Amino acid sequence: MYLEHLSLLHYKNLESASFNFDPKINCIVGSNGVGKTNILDSIYHLAFGKSYFNPVTSQNINHDSDFFVIDGQFEKNSKQEQILVSAKRGQKKVIKRNQKQYEKVSDHIGFIPAVIISPADRDLIIEGSDTRRKFIDGVISQSDQAYLNSLIKYNKVVSQRNSLLKYFAANHTFERDTLEVYNAQLTDLGHKLHKKRIEFLEEFIPIFNSRYTEITNNKENVSIKYKSQLSENPLNVLLEDFLQKDMMLQYTSVGTHKDDLSFEIEDHPIKKFGSQGQQKSFLVALKLAQFDFIKEISGVHPILLLDDVFDKLDEERVAHIVKLVATKNLGQIFISDTHPKRTEEVVKKSNQSYKIFEL
Repeated sequence: MYLEHLSLLHYKNLESASFNFDPKINCIVGSNGVGKTNILDSIYHLAFGKSYFNPVTSQNINHDSDFFVIDGQFEKNSKQEQILVSAKRGQKKVIKRNQKQYEKVSDHIGFIPAVIISPADRDLIIEGSDTRRKFIDGVISQSDQAYLNSLIKYNKVVSQRNSLLKYFAANHTFERDTLEVYNAQLTDLGHKLHKKRIEFLEEFIPIFNSRYTEITNNKENVSIKYKSQLSENPLNVLLEDFLQKDMMLQYTSVGTHKDDLSFEIEDHPIKKFGSQGQQKSFLVALKLAQFDFIKEISGVHPILLLDDVFDKLDEERVAHIVKLVATKNLGQIFISDTHPKRTEEVVKKSNQSYKIFEL
């Protein structure tokens, strides 16, 4: 699978742009602020129906316009596939495949598998648990529609239960039967999510460890640990035990929506004890493991988007990654960089076909 052609209209700072891409390696080069990252983000947008950097749709529309259009022509399984994403201010975003509109954005997730590596990934280390949950959910959802549907339902029930708790507080009342309906739904869905996350990490962590070893030549011992309240007690028990707290807080304080991943180096949090270089290597290994996992499960080679990757790693490691991923039958890569010569020197070493687009 690869992206053959991309057309952009009023997307972020790109008024109008059109590209015919190489099936292997594509380098988007130019000075800061010209829109290199926005091109990579538009490809991500085609895959996930939203921006990687700013999920607020209206904020991706060019300031001087009231709409944007992203049009991608893909080759997948020897078939032509057109994906079009458009949005107009004040209206719902539209995603179409071969001119047929999706009823739900979630139906599109996984059809165009993609992985992005960006300086913004540092949020996975420095931000709260929500960011890491979105990562794990995003990886699983690209290859498991049932998981994605359960996740959407679970989050909806949490929202409904929270509204009920607020209603109790505002009206000084309590309806046990209504609460039990939501508790039963959360317990069922939460168990499914928890079980799937455990199964996923059992497969994913060895892949991650292998990638980290390749990138760092096995210099340190790193680990990923899954932290979940459901590892201690079933969710129905937790919901009952924390009912008084939830009533006081007016929101649901226990469940799989509180799960987290602990990123560690030598058994200590990498956020506090990892150097900048170690953190960068950890994040790149995490994303390459995501690439490997999706490729293995879906049988489709994800598009790999390397945004300003030289900010994260030295040229030798970037060349190693490009060579690792761009070998025969292994997918399409997009690289953004400010130095055309540096980029071309790296991609030449891969012995793959490539195009350079200078903005």
